[in-house]
Amino acid sequence: MTNWPELESKYYMQTIVRVPVTLVRGKGARVWDDKGKEYLDFICGLAVNCLGHCHPVIVEAVAEQSRTLVQTSNWYYTVPQIRLAQLLVENSCLDKAFICNSGLEANEGAVKLARRYGHLKLKGAYEVITTMDSFHGRSLAMTAASGQPKMHEPYVPLPVGFINVANNDIEAIKSATTEKTCAVMLEPVQGEGGVNVPDDDYLKKVREWCDCKGILLILDEVQTGIGRLGALFGYELYGIEPDILTLAKGLGGGMPVGALLAKEKASVFTLGDHNSTFGGNPVTSAAACAVLKYVIDNDVAGNVKKVGQYLMEGLEGLKKKYSFITEVRGRGFLVAIEFNSDIAQDILMACLEKGLLVNKLKPSAIRLIPPLIIGNKEVDGAIGILDGVFSGIVG
Repeated sequence: MTNWPELESKYYMQTIVRVPVTLVRGKGARVWDDKGKEYLDFICGLAVNCLGHCHPVIVEAVAEQSRTLVQTSNWYYTVPQIRLAQLLVENSCLDKAFICNSGLEANEGAVKLARRYGHLKLKGAYEVITTMDSFHGRSLAMTAASGQPKMHEPYVPLPVGFINVANNDIEAIKSATTEKTCAVMLEPVQGEGGVNVPDDDYLKKVREWCDCKGILLILDEVQTGIGRLGALFGYELYGIEPDILTLAKGLGGGMPVGALLAKEKASVFTLGDHNSTFGGNPVTSAAACAVLKYVIDNDVAGNVKKVGQYLMEGLEGLKKKYSFITEVRGRGFLVAIEFNSDIAQDILMACLEKGLLVNKLKPSAIRLIPPLIIGNKEVDGAIGILDGVFSGIVG
């Protein structure tokens, strides 16, 4: 049998600590490794495989489009790209869309658009306020935007124009706002930074402040969008509307696609200002259309709201049972379990052994980001495995 980790170490740049398993097949909420072992997948490609693995609507859309037209570049009109933009606009509060390849590209485009707005409308304002523990991507600019000093240190000097302030603190945003500020950029719920849920009125206060100062509000919904929190878009849960919205991850259901959406007033790109060779590729756009239509037509967000509550109840039960669990937090199917010591890696490996994939969020916490189509049965399976793992730690 081929030793895939050995080949990886020989040929692939060592940029990530991988979990020691080689996955070769997936269906629904389950995956199998190269030895035939089955796992319940509560990572789903880092919140990407929203309909599970190899969902028929995605497979059929990709196969059909691959037989029809694969790539043309944006010099030409293509039907899947236009249909995707239409679906996104007609089912959101935004007015225009640009389709790209990833969440990183969507966030880069959002900041670029905000700076263009600042140049045209705000006397050249260019600074974007973000918050500590945020994560917006790994390009140099988005590394600077992300409020995580550990990401900054290896790459100084970083691009200027990003001000990182305390999270969930409207006064910190107000204090950082100057005549140079063109936008505030937030995640409705911080994902990579810890699954940090804001106060119920925080985003409303930020929206009011942006309106007061005439600056833009950018919401990074790369992880929270497309049903993950129990609504099609996270902003709906907080009773606000952003000026700019970014999407990716769940949008393609496993295919690499992102989207930048903007209100009419913020849609200030003109001809030649922005483009992408592969952005809006017919195959990935067709897949995203299929995903988005399925999510909307089948009220997948409603399933997340209902089953997500069931998941939280199960996890709260474990918290009561095991004193080393200090907190269970999150919304919908974006959930973290915090421990009183750095045992997340041990828990991850024990879960792996028992057939459950979870994500190590930080040394003292794991994250659960399952497919949006799971039911109580899969939740019971995950809770049962976690219970067994936790009881072993106590023992």
